[in-house]
Amino acid sequence: MTSPAGAMTRDFADRNMLVAYVRQEFPASESVDGHVAGQRGGRKAALAALALVDPAAYARTRNHLDGSVTRLSPYVRHGVLTLAEVRDAVLGTVRDPHEAARLLTELGWRDYFQRAYAALGDGIWRDQEPNKTGWRAEEYAGQLPDDIAQGTTGLACIDGFSAELRATGYLHNHARMWLAAYIVHFRRVRWQSGARWFLTHLLDGDPASNNLSWQWVASTFSHKPYIFNRANLEKYAGSAYCQSCPLRAGCPLDASYEALAARLFPRMSGGEAVDSGPLPAVDGEHGTATAQVHGQTIVWVHGDMLSPQSVALQAQPGAPAIWVWDDELLAAQRISLKRIVFLYECLLELPVVIRRGDVAAEVLDFARAAGARTIVTAASPSPRFATIRRLLEQEMPVAVLHESPFATAPRALDLRRFSRYWRKVERSVLPQSGARRDV
Repeated sequence: MTSPAGAMTRDFADRNMLVAYVRQEFPASESVDGHVAGQRGGRKAALAALALVDPAAYARTRNHLDGSVTRLSPYVRHGVLTLAEVRDAVLGTVRDPHEAARLLTELGWRDYFQRAYAALGDGIWRDQEPNKTGWRAEEYAGQLPDDIAQGTTGLACIDGFSAELRATGYLHNHARMWLAAYIVHFRRVRWQSGARWFLTHLLDGDPASNNLSWQWVASTFSHKPYIFNRANLEKYAGSAYCQSCPLRAGCPLDASYEALAARLFPRMSGGEAVDSGPLPAVDGEHGTATAQVHGQTIVWVHGDMLSPQSVALQAQPGAPAIWVWDDELLAAQRISLKRIVFLYECLLELPVVIRRGDVAAEVLDFARAAGARTIVTAASPSPRFATIRRLLEQEMPVAVLHESPFATAPRALDLRRFSRYWRKVERSVLPQSGARRDV
């Protein structure tokens, strides 16, 4: 099939041809990091991964690096699967909903972070609270050290995590926490530097989940700093790192938590953390649309709605649809090649024309060529989405549709802490025992 004028290629004989094309078209991303992840993008791969989820095994083993984790996060982050879909699929595999409680609670963190993103916008890049470490913000280094970025610290665990991140675009959540704690507390580097590094590489790189998790470790969005020691590492990673580590005899992690805290935080008062007050309240319910659809439409597909079952594509079957690689965003976030390949694979399962450049300009050009009077898309909490939407609305209406929510609440939510959010929404996620959901 011939691509429309100005469109990027959609036809590839195999994955190798796709990767070669992406290398050619996105040389800046390859220069950032040229690895290609083994995990495939797209709805077919997502559904295959979802079918393998075992809630009971997840609950027993999730903290271990070789545990039965789901690997669904890249698909959820990009809307290939919605949280509501995953919730219903998981509940459909258990006799008692509470057998899935641990997994659904972890999914709740994603929903929580997205709601916080809607409230904070680009504020997720700023400290939400003062450090609880005794160190002032200006006493943290502003750049990620090269030995961490290149995996040459000499610590087998840290270097292994760095290598895995760069090669695969994936890290187990426990490894993410350990690596973040090492960067922020053992090396005293500002969390923002580590967060940007993660977003370059992670297939599930999402500013909300990523940044607020880094702030949780740093103590700017939690009551205390998170640290780990060698005993904790060996408990959950086994002998994968410590036995072969060049620094095993003088490991800086080999101490009790009390000794590490005294060394890392000599000025920490040990008193209760000060809660800086609630985030702006966010309505627990979701609307259905923010504009009426008039006449001919096009669908604008973005990075939070990469499913052929997305609410916008389903609402406008057969309507012309467009995706635009956001060149400005790719450059600003230094997105690696593996992330581009993963997203491209998702796009190849969608009925969408692929372009690149200035997103608003390309979408409007596409809409004019189609004779459209309305642009239809799916909601996103991203400030970038809001900016582009405002530019589009200068010329024509944009109908923003919402996916089915993961959790509902009868009133506005206090999002300062996850526990406050979860207390309000848990009953809407977890049915009463004996009430099985059918998928």
